[in-house]
Amino acid sequence: MPPPVSAQEHSVETPHGILRVTLHGTRTTRRPAILTCHDVGLDSKSCFSPLFKFDEMQEIVKNFTLIHIDAPGQEEGASAYPPGYQYPSMETVAEMIPAVLQFFNFRTVIGVGVGAGAYILSKFTLTNPDSVEGLVLVNIDTNAKGWMDWAAHKLSSVTSSLTEQILCHLFSQEELSANTDLVQSHRERISKAPNLANIELFWKTYNSRRDLNLDRNYTFKCPVMLVVGDQAPYEDAAVECNSKLDPTSTSFLKMADAGGLPQLTQPAKLTEAFKYFIQGMGYMASSCMTRLSRSRTTSLSSSYSMDGSRSRSRTLSQGSQGGQMPPSPSQTMEVSC
Repeated sequence: MPPPVSAQEHSVETPHGILRVTLHGTRTTRRPAILTCHDVGLDSKSCFSPLFKFDEMQEIVKNFTLIHIDAPGQEEGASAYPPGYQYPSMETVAEMIPAVLQFFNFRTVIGVGVGAGAYILSKFTLTNPDSVEGLVLVNIDTNAKGWMDWAAHKLSSVTSSLTEQILCHLFSQEELSANTDLVQSHRERISKAPNLANIELFWKTYNSRRDLNLDRNYTFKCPVMLVVGDQAPYEDAAVECNSKLDPTSTSFLKMADAGGLPQLTQPAKLTEAFKYFIQGMGYMASSCMTRLSRSRTTSLSSSYSMDGSRSRSRTLSQGSQGGQMPPSPSQTMEVSC
């Protein structure tokens, strides 16, 4: 196991309050930083540490600076907000990110977001398209809650504890029914969190999110990789989001046996896909294939042009289903693994 990269914690002042940010790496600005944003019920450590500490991820980690953002009041050890505190909207949290880039002197980033964090990074990217070179969205739901969703949420808030509501957001029904070790550990962590009141505020804010109104004319200007587990609570939402994005610059990775949090349950597969995504953007071109990819029999590739000038190719390894032809560049790539 390679030695861990030293972590530096910073409190970054933004126009809308202070963000706790953790930086890993050399702070070189020759390449974009990898900027992460976590989901509700998690913080940057519990959401991303298993992925970025994974052995084969170290090749990426040593080549890029990592910037982990904790949403307001969600960081480990955060003090509970006082009663009546007005938590910032999802749009406001997204508006805090430019100050983070400025603080660390990064012009561009590659965003990696999960759930609520994926929504926040999506909003940031739509507002600041020149600041984002690529976007990895896990369990994305770009839609506001409809009336049926709102009614169901209201009912669950009466019949279920906050912890159980969040677990239903994070995990698949199969995982919850099996009460897996991962579910148990997160139930314990969330229910005993000193900042549980803050988590509830973030949860309510996420459920009050606005529709991003994505379509083929109003969409991301950068390459996007959508990731979702095949039994995840947000599988349908990710499929719908995929249908709204530019098919020439979108990859859709549906992961088998990944549950609700593929970055925790399938770090090997996600690391491989992430490496191919970065290579497709023109970085780490000489990187060797992972052990996992060498064991695969087929791969999928397609090419696209971004902004009509810089042409890049991207490759994602396919899963166990071999023999399929690569898609044409005009079709969204969907890979099951």
